Amino acid sequence: MFKKLSAAVLLLFVAQTIGTSAISMAASPVSGTMTKYRVYQNDRALREFATDKQAIAYASSFEYSHVEAITGREWVWDNLPRYKIYQGGTSSTKWEYRTYNEAMAAAKKMKGVHIRDLESPGWIYQSYPKYQLYQGDKTNANWGYTTLDAAKQEAKRWTNAHIMELSSNSWIWDNMTDATEKKIRSGSPVYSIKVDQVPVDGTKTYAFLYDAIKAAAAIPNSTVVNEVSGLVVHSNVPAYDVQQSGKTIKSFVALQPALQYAKYFGNSEVKHNGTTWWTSVPYLSVYQGNNKLKSFFTRASAVAYAKSYSNSYVINADGRKLWSNTKNLVYLAWNGSSNSQTILNQTSKTQGLSIDSPSWFELKDSSGALTDLSDPSIVTTLKAQGIQVMPLVSNDFDKQMTTAFLANSNARQQFISGLVAKLDTLGVYGVNIDFEEVAGTDRAGYTAFVTALTKAAHAKGLKVSIDLPRGDTSWDHLTAYEHAELAQVVDTIIIMAYDEHWSGSSTAGSVASLPWVEKGVQQFLAYGVPRSKLMLGIPFYVREWKLDGSGNLVSNRAVLMSDIPKLIADTNAVGVSDPATPGQTKYKYVKDGFTYVFWAETASSVQARINLAIKYDLAGVAAWRLGYETPDLWTMMLRLKQG
Repeated sequence: MFKKLSAAVLLLFVAQTIGTSAISMAASPVSGTMTKYRVYQNDRALREFATDKQAIAYASSFEYSHVEAITGREWVWDNLPRYKIYQGGTSSTKWEYRTYNEAMAAAKKMKGVHIRDLESPGWIYQSYPKYQLYQGDKTNANWGYTTLDAAKQEAKRWTNAHIMELSSNSWIWDNMTDATEKKIRSGSPVYSIKVDQVPVDGTKTYAFLYDAIKAAAAIPNSTVVNEVSGLVVHSNVPAYDVQQSGKTIKSFVALQPALQYAKYFGNSEVKHNGTTWWTSVPYLSVYQGNNKLKSFFTRASAVAYAKSYSNSYVINADGRKLWSNTKNLVYLAWNGSSNSQTILNQTSKTQGLSIDSPSWFELKDSSGALTDLSDPSIVTTLKAQGIQVMPLVSNDFDKQMTTAFLANSNARQQFISGLVAKLDTLGVYGVNIDFEEVAGTDRAGYTAFVTALTKAAHAKGLKVSIDLPRGDTSWDHLTAYEHAELAQVVDTIIIMAYDEHWSGSSTAGSVASLPWVEKGVQQFLAYGVPRSKLMLGIPFYVREWKLDGSGNLVSNRAVLMSDIPKLIADTNAVGVSDPATPGQTKYKYVKDGFTYVFWAETASSVQARINLAIKYDLAGVAAWRLGYETPDLWTMMLRLKQG
């Protein structure tokens, strides 16, 4: 017997409980709370919204935020800076701007800065001095000027002043008379020329700084030192290194010639005192784990590239992560058995299985007695393999017994206490609640029971998942399952998105057509179930339908996914595309005057279901059940795990 209920079965139960006339009544409309946009700050999700306007309004109050459409992760909006001011090799978040005009307005109030367009190499504006004013051998930071006229204007206020052109590192102007220069030269010599702090052989000590600078110009890596003060007053030592891919290719005394040289090389930088002053290296890089994959100038190209790699992220040159896709899907699978050897055989064929759910516990009767078929060794063995254990607890699908049980507070307490105590002793990850065929009239009682069980489980550090039928918005409100309320209580809701056509169906059809599955996901999200709590149940089986000569349904049977290839080969079944079930192939064959049809489950259809979980950013998928699939299916599933 297949564990999960079909929509038709549940509808029948509702009809028996409240009368068929109620089912035909107009259903409550979908609440419309399904979120479509997610707000991120850097790469951390903050909140989700139904409309892009709501999301953008919320995101606007956070720096480095952006809005994405959840489906497909389309980038909708951001407030990331485009322009950044640097003073030498330093900057800060206070100097980042969205527009060039904002950056320019701020830069003009500062001295010695440049603006970088983060989407292109180099600078787009700079105010670094080209000329430096001196009085004697003294200067200060405020005596740097971008024009010679400005330097001369300031020089009028001082005697014995001269101006150095920084790009050539040469004395180009002074306001001293010939008489003044002659007097200085006749004074005591104080300026010596040194290399690595050692006087250069064949040179002398000068009284006039101009003479010392002129003589030093012919000596590489030299400095002019005032022997009285001990200070270096002029230097020919290269201080600006041009690097390509981290390796120095040439060094310069001044900034401007270093910039001109660096522009001829890709992936180059100008470094001064260990900091980067100019760069053509893209601002953004894509990493996979610790491995750098590629760099980009634009966010759009970086994110587009990163999307093609699992476990990747986009990081800027300042070390800030802007986007990532490092989430892993959770894979849960039911054993459909309590037999220990069966469980071990099933799990041994999986790859990437996160949680295993053996059928260990059951409500025995309305008094709250618990049937316990657990095996502690299974928990130990699977944990060692990196697989968590979340045993299934069911109600034996007995509606009358469940109604009596829910009405008895002592029975509920006894059951919860016994179950949680055993789960705690076993050391399992949590428990999977699979109470089916619950009467619609027990809606409040069932929610109260799940709430009490979850509270007790959480007190022991256990997680709780619950299995709910795919259902339909037209009558879900008449069932025992309060989706929104349960979503606030449990850790995970598993939507049993199969048995669209089941053993009691009056027409042939797919066990779970993809459009039907996707609509169910949308409905659960619209109920307010958080994506992070929702898992998509997927089938590892199909149903084969037997039709007579008039096309009337005669019977049907379940076929395991692993048996489908042999069935096709043995019967020469012919596959055709069915517009009603995109992503699935409909097979047909004739035998003994009867026509047989089935909609195949294959690696491709399973992949399509996992892609739906990725598309809607769900927590993961849950498979019914292990042992029905072919082992090679898990290779594909493992590759999709890091969505």
